[in-house]
Amino acid sequence: MKTIYLYTDGACSGNQNKNNIGGWGALLEYKSHRKEIFGGEINTTNNRMEMTALIKALETIKKSNQVISVFSDSAYLVECFRKKWYINWENNGWKTSKKTNVENRDLWEHLFRLIQGHSISFYRVKGHVNLNNLNTDIEKHYQNFRKWNGDQFTKEDFLTITEKNNMADALANKGVDSMKNTASQ
Repeated sequence: MKTIYLYTDGACSGNQNKNNIGGWGALLEYKSHRKEIFGGEINTTNNRMEMTALIKALETIKKSNQVISVFSDSAYLVECFRKKWYINWENNGWKTSKKTNVENRDLWEHLFRLIQGHSISFYRVKGHVNLNNLNTDIEKHYQNFRKWNGDQFTKEDFLTITEKNNMADALANKGVDSMKNTASQ
């Protein structure tokens, strides 16, 4: 079975402020097919935009039982699935280990419904790596990528994945830009 590759990213201009603009973007690839999607929201958070990018990407997949690889620079998103934080959250009445309410519960629950029936692997990518800057320590970034994701990816894979993550970041910024007119009204 062929793999669907999802590269997702979120952005939030003024993330810590009461009034802000968020954007999400995703690049989807399956065989020779490629799709780019993006959007935005007013008064949100970066984490919500990271999650929304994945939600919107998964919502475009119409068939069940797919093999999906997700690449994200959100440790929050990737580690939740890898370390299965959600199992404890559900068992503890949607409370964290510190007994506080789980943030973004609405989006987590939506994500859990969307991943059902798929075989999904999550991979963490370092965001905002400028591959064209001669001062970028690509070898260091590649070693971190391997530390996070294992040895199955070659350096060429890493460079391609990083480039596609940068594309998802650009799409998220398009989402922010698309909301600027709405925010100024």
